[in-house]
Parts: sequence; C-alpha cells; structure tokens
Amino acid sequence: MQFLDGASLEALSAQAAASPRLRTNRNFHSDSAAAVQRLAIAMEPGTYVRPHRHEGTWELLMPLSGAFELIEFDETGTVRARYRMGEGGAAVLEMPAGTWHSVIALKPGSVVFEVKEGPYLPPGATKAAWSPEEGDVRVPGMMAFLTNAAPGERFGA
Repeated sequence: MQFLDGASLEALSAQAAASPRLRTNRNFHSDSAAAVQRLAIAMEPGTYVRPHRHEGTWELLMPLSGAFELIEFDETGTVRARYRMGEGGAAVLEMPAGTWHSVIALKPGSVVFEVKEGPYLPPGATKAAWSPEEGDVRVPGMMAFLTNAAPGERFGA
C-alpha cells in the first residue's frame, strides 16, 4: 500500500527545498516502463521546468498542497493561457497529448500529483527548442517570463 499524508508531503517538500533544482519526486509506479506513470512532485518557487510536451499521451495534474500555475504555449513559444492550480484554482487539470507547457510553483511546500501514460520517455525532442536548457544563462530571464507573461507574449520577443 502506498500513500501520502501530511508528514510525507512535508518531508518531500523539505527534500525539494534542499535540492539544487528545488524539486524532487516520489514515484508510485514500479519502473519507467510502467503503462501508467504516477508521481508526486514537490516544487519550490524558483525551480525551472523547461517548457515541454508529452507526445502521444495526455497528462493529469492534481495539486496536493500549495499553488501552481501551468503555462500553455503554442508551437512558437507564444503563451496561449495560464491556469492556476491549488489554492484558489483548479483541483484537477488534464491536458491533451502534445500540449506545450511549463509549471511554476507559487508557494513554498507545493506538491502536485502527476498521472500520464507510460512508458517514461527521457527528455529530448519533447523539450521546446525556443526555451533555454536548464543551467543556461538565460534561465533567470525565462523564469521571469514564466512568472509574468500574459497570453499573446513570447519569450525573447
């Protein structure tokens, strides 16, 4: 039996806060080949989730604590929409396959539960070419963009 309670959410958030990437996850699926990928992801404000998409599979997000914004993009990197999740926002968000997106944590201690079809595909062509890679000097600018961009705006435009 697997479960998450208040103490395990707090522990996961503490691990994320101590991580250089400001995020960590706890998998509920047995391995990367599992037909359904299920994981809790603790994210702290300032973590960079490079815009990406999951081709061929939907993705479902359920905030467990804190608050997030999901930013949806078109193929060119123009913001299509912003969706608040968690406190004051959606309790469940499902996006169709191939949706370009990123997620930002709005509060410390934010944890989201993600469900998507497997198997896990390592990053590669699913990352947006118009966004900087993790560690790139342009990431702080991209983070400011992700935090503030309105629909119709594009990074670097």
